[in-house]
Amino acid sequence: MPTVSVKRDLIFRALGRTYTDEEFDELCFEFGLELDEITSEKDIISKERGDRKAEGASDVVLYKIDVPANRYDLLCLEGLVRGLQVFKERKEAPRYKRIPPANGEPQRLIITEETADVRPHAVAAVLRNIKFTAERYESFIDLQDKLHQNICRKRSLVAIGTHDLDTITGPFTYRARPPSQIKFKPLNQTKEFTASELMDLYRTDSHLRHYLHIIENEPVYPVIYDSNGLVLSMPPIINGDHSKISLNTRNVFIECTATDLTKAKIVLDILVTMFSEYCEKPFTVEGAEVIYPCGKTCLYPELAYRMEMLKASAINKQLGISETPSSFAKLLTRMCLKSEVMEDGKQLEIEIPPTRADIIHACDIVEDAAVAYGYNNIQMTIPKTYTIANQVLLNKLSELLRQDLAAAGFTEAFTFALCSVEDIADKLGVPISTTRAVHIANPKTAEFQVVRTTLLPGLLKTITSNRKMPLPLKLFEISDIVVKDPTKDVGARNQRHLCAVYYNKNPGFEVIHGLLDRTMQLLGVCLDKQHGYHIKASEDPCFFPGRCAEVTVRGQSVGKLGVLHPDVITKFELTVPCSALEINIEPFL
Repeated sequence: MPTVSVKRDLIFRALGRTYTDEEFDELCFEFGLELDEITSEKDIISKERGDRKAEGASDVVLYKIDVPANRYDLLCLEGLVRGLQVFKERKEAPRYKRIPPANGEPQRLIITEETADVRPHAVAAVLRNIKFTAERYESFIDLQDKLHQNICRKRSLVAIGTHDLDTITGPFTYRARPPSQIKFKPLNQTKEFTASELMDLYRTDSHLRHYLHIIENEPVYPVIYDSNGLVLSMPPIINGDHSKISLNTRNVFIECTATDLTKAKIVLDILVTMFSEYCEKPFTVEGAEVIYPCGKTCLYPELAYRMEMLKASAINKQLGISETPSSFAKLLTRMCLKSEVMEDGKQLEIEIPPTRADIIHACDIVEDAAVAYGYNNIQMTIPKTYTIANQVLLNKLSELLRQDLAAAGFTEAFTFALCSVEDIADKLGVPISTTRAVHIANPKTAEFQVVRTTLLPGLLKTITSNRKMPLPLKLFEISDIVVKDPTKDVGARNQRHLCAVYYNKNPGFEVIHGLLDRTMQLLGVCLDKQHGYHIKASEDPCFFPGRCAEVTVRGQSVGKLGVLHPDVITKFELTVPCSALEINIEPFL
């Protein structure tokens, strides 16, 4: 869940009254939010960097509020205050309007066809005669960051650009050009750079380096120009310095470029509805024309209101309560969903405002009704359906095995389900193509590139981290691995594996073999080629030649055991021999 930090005194002033910490916590809970922490900038710095670094930092009290991930309208102080005021029935929900410009000519954003291969969509709007204060300006910038991290998926889907309209001249052109042909002075820099130079400059920037991968391998980069050839922005990386907004800005031109048009519309609607409150005509937004390469013209922002119909009886049934339609109309209106009872006296007509992009289905309306009614006010009842819960058999077997393996002197470890390609392939001496590994798209680190196909690397890395412990080290893990399976609807399946390792000055193959025999005894499988289990010599790059055996149960191979190859031990930075066992326990159910 996103966390919104607001200054306590600022939100109290906006709400028109003060609360104790307990009262505000209760108010947040009633509204479906959670007051996560009460802190200050000084406390945050002190915790993260120490007391000396916190000297001189602000002591202003901050409320950190957890907001549902799909409530984009609550990601800033303005949205929070507006929502709480309507919820407490102190104000009515505002009506947002798109208005034509005073001179009759809207700002235009022309999209050229070469953008189709990079970021094909764009939307725009103008906040006219807006008045910024330091707090409003800070909130405006912070909301953009919150949207970028949330619905914009770190700018990969949508990138927001805000510009001082009085410093630029329309119409604006959204183009895509080779990096060497783009040159401008980026935000907060003192000289011009080409796009290629900017990529090198920001590669070490703690904030912007995370967005470079979105376009750096493309032959052309998106860029927005004004009619005089000035660069407004190079989305999704950086805006130009010339058009940057400040406290003195009175007219703001907002552009959002995107790979997802629906998300771009939502982002633009949220941004303008939250801050149109500070315009000379509150809650009005000046429309902008976007002209597509095909000649189609669209006017943004849409600020679309839509109507939904829902029976009061359906809400009662879902929530297990008994309220009248008029009561539900009042409850939903408190959630910024203006509602009226229809003529038949049974159905509700609910107006969904442009700020509530989270309302997709009737169940979303029912959820808001439940929040307004109060979850604590819903009476607890015994379900009419009689059910008896049972532990999943595979989990029960796993728990029983864990207890007995621990009793055998082995220590249980829990390792990461994600690992690097090197861990499951290179270090084990097998090609990655033969592992059937599920790869992670855009992995955050090289350590988490694939889902593990074996538990062995995790245990070996655990031993690496505990090399100073007295020998022998005896570890085991019973967890899932994942392999590709085209027969499954998701293209992959889980398998529950048991893995154990013995690390000592001597290989200890007999210890691992003994553990296998004990495990089979616990599973009720006898040593028999036909109806039980047996081991037979095998070869595997992971194991020392001639020191590897395949475990077969009732004619089915379930795993391997043996002495690890010296190369494998060396690649995991270990220095003494190691034996290992890994089997699939699902066939024993």
